[in-house]
Amino acid sequence: MSKRIVIALGHKALGTTLPEQQMAAKESAKSVADFVAQGYEVVITHSNGPQVSMIHAAMNEFSKKYPEFTATPMSVASAMSQGYIGYDLQNAIRSELVSRGIYKTVSTILTQVTVDPYDEAFYKPSKIIGRTLSKEEAEAEEKKGNHVVEVEGGFKRIVATPKPIDIVELDAIKTLLSAGQVVIACGGGGIPVIEQSHHLKGASAVIEKDTIAGRLADLIDADMLVFLTGTDKVCLNYGTPDEEPLSFIKVSDLKGYLADDQFEEGTMKPKIEAAIDFIGDSAVRKVLITKLLPDKNVELGQEGTMIGK
Repeated sequence: MSKRIVIALGHKALGTTLPEQQMAAKESAKSVADFVAQGYEVVITHSNGPQVSMIHAAMNEFSKKYPEFTATPMSVASAMSQGYIGYDLQNAIRSELVSRGIYKTVSTILTQVTVDPYDEAFYKPSKIIGRTLSKEEAEAEEKKGNHVVEVEGGFKRIVATPKPIDIVELDAIKTLLSAGQVVIACGGGGIPVIEQSHHLKGASAVIEKDTIAGRLADLIDADMLVFLTGTDKVCLNYGTPDEEPLSFIKVSDLKGYLADDQFEEGTMKPKIEAAIDFIGDSAVRKVLITKLLPDKNVELGQEGTMIGK
């Protein structure tokens, strides 16, 4: 059987503006194509922070100018970001594959992820999103039941970051993989939804992209999870004179480093937690955290940090 791999593209692998994203997608496509060329079944997931914030801000401005159009919910903004990021990625990956004589379909799946409505994160929202609001706009958001936080120059909305439970379109992802396609799924953490009887209701939340990458890798029984990010290697004592880059870490040691608060919240820590959860008790699963290097074969672990047993 072919080996399966989940590649998680971080912000550095996608850029921020539309032109940046198109150029970054071309570079990221080279690393993806390396794995496809080696016979891997590949699933790509990606961040969407700047993109979903842009959409959310733009659509809310639109609704202010045209009151007959309602403001766009977070779940819809997330779906929109999945669509246009996936569009750039699938075209870039397809072009790179064809240039190497590899003819495979690349598909983007609009992916929903179920969350628990009683997740503690809903009571302690922490993820800042969208444009800067005036005091009056912030008060209006609070009247609607949304949460805001004061920032430099005004206020911004904050939303919850609940843990993912299940991936609604998991069977579709597996089917396309088995059919030999390259799949882009769970973009931006997936669209968070809450099950209400037979209905899926969009939640005003954001799922941590690294967490869903690990969950996706586990559910499709991947052999390897790769985080392509802006960091060369995982480091101990990061940002200090005693900084120590690591080329290989055992999961058992990694748990100790995590308990010692060696990893920064919101950047490296979610990747480390996802790596530990994904590898679990497996003797064969591996995680690679590395900087995006289009001209080098990241599978060999010559660059970055490999995590395993």
